[in-house]
Amino acid sequence: MATGLERKVGGDGLEQADFEPRILAFVCNWCTYAAADLAGTSRLKYAANVRIIRVPCTGRIDPLFILKAFERGADGVIVSGCHPGDCHYSSGNYHARRRWMVFRELLKFIGIDERRVQFFWVSAAEGGKWSEVVNKVVGELRELGPFTGYPARRNQFEQLYNEAAARGQDGGERLFERVM
Repeated sequence: MATGLERKVGGDGLEQADFEPRILAFVCNWCTYAAADLAGTSRLKYAANVRIIRVPCTGRIDPLFILKAFERGADGVIVSGCHPGDCHYSSGNYHARRRWMVFRELLKFIGIDERRVQFFWVSAAEGGKWSEVVNKVVGELRELGPFTGYPARRNQFEQLYNEAAARGQDGGERLFERVM
């Protein structure tokens, strides 16, 4: 008999009850932001788990912004902009696409599941597509479970710092500050 309080196990093996992912979306001012606005004014239903950060162009998104989102507690990130060839800044979305191809390898290297960062092209007239994208990403992240990678690494760095400090090593504090 289902009580509604069943526990789910996320992609990292941790139990969670009624997990709702926190998602940060970096969106292009000209296309995807307008599509999100269109979805809202059209009263299309989509999950409220996404917090939008409007940027002039996806080509201006530094990969460190994405890593910082995970450090600050995001469970996933959406990057979305104009369709290739439709960029208001000529080639910004091509730059973003190239960055993403390299960044995916970095995500694998540092142990972040690449499904936690998703890249989409959504034009200003595609409010329906925006709502589908958000619902799709929220569903996938619910299956993956909460992202616990950064807190685990922070503990490792603190342990290294404490061990270095106990040995009286001078550089431990500076190393910790650089990493954090």
